[in-house]
Amino acid sequence: LEPTCFEQSEDIGGLWRYTEHVEAGRPSLYLSVISNTSKEMSAFSDFPYPENFPVFLPNAQLLDYLRRYVQHFGLQEHIKFGTTVVSVRKRTDFATTGQWDVVTEADGKQTPHIFDAVMVCSGNFSEPSLPLHCFPGIERFQGQYFHSRHYKHPDVFQGKRVLVVGMGNSGVDIAVEASRVAAKVTVCTGRGAWVISRVFDHGYPWDMVINTRLMSLIVNSLPGPLSWGLINYRVNQWFKHENYGLQPEKSCLVREPVLNDDLPSYILTGRITIKPGVKEFKDNSVVFHNCPEEEPIDIIVFCTGYNVSFPFLEEAVVKVENKHASLYKYVFPTHLQRPTLAILGLIKPLGAVMPVTEMQARWVTRVFKG
Repeated sequence: LEPTCFEQSEDIGGLWRYTEHVEAGRPSLYLSVISNTSKEMSAFSDFPYPENFPVFLPNAQLLDYLRRYVQHFGLQEHIKFGTTVVSVRKRTDFATTGQWDVVTEADGKQTPHIFDAVMVCSGNFSEPSLPLHCFPGIERFQGQYFHSRHYKHPDVFQGKRVLVVGMGNSGVDIAVEASRVAAKVTVCTGRGAWVISRVFDHGYPWDMVINTRLMSLIVNSLPGPLSWGLINYRVNQWFKHENYGLQPEKSCLVREPVLNDDLPSYILTGRITIKPGVKEFKDNSVVFHNCPEEEPIDIIVFCTGYNVSFPFLEEAVVKVENKHASLYKYVFPTHLQRPTLAILGLIKPLGAVMPVTEMQARWVTRVFKG
């Protein structure tokens, strides 16, 4: 198979390449981002991480690993930088050939191509989800607010009263960073979250302890309620989530856990306050559900996640509903006459995404080859 990779920015790295400014259509991260999964569990199978790299990687070192990978396997020659994919459409004879008409744009000039198969590897961290209609009174709020995608440095919070809306990994990271310089930091969450530390049993990385064949066997062979009970017990060993206002509303729904080593101690020392969901915003304050008094705030950071979107594909090819694309095994659209288009990396595993996308890529290439 002869691959051609179109990359709209000028370099590799995607999410892991930090830039000071947010670039349209490209993932954006803040300077302090560290990987949530250990290098041993995150490596591609044919290219281990260098021994001298730390176990959990700052974004610059993860990018360095990807650069070494590209160089080692000579991938540079297959990548066309500064090239945006405008559209991917079935050819008129798709039912027999399975081919695609692809239009790309570089330097303001559009070019048509014909491909036998297409892999979509654009991820799902480019289009922020900011449902302002769910927050009554936001239009009259006089302070500053922005989506976590636009956050880069904690200086913006100096001496301010900060509200972080949302309890994902970005939300907790930003709250912890903000609390070192802000006057006050409040995190509001409507549904709670499981919070675990990168450092797990006997000092091993969390994913080495949890992602084993034995753990998988136990969780998958036990009856549902017993399995939930075991997970509940396990994640509450570090600290009892209920006492910290973090117990997930539906503890049987195993959502992706939040990885943070500092949050519990920051709650205990008053640097971060946990509140229920937002009831309404006022000019310079917020009212929470089940809390009668208003809380004054200066800045709101909405850590409300991302929408899954493929602007270059027709809706008939991949249907997206409720931030979820309907795909067989999270990879193949189910209704195409020919399985010549696959979506890679659109998955949130409990652990590293790289080994999972490698398995997806192996499977997809074999399907493409027949």
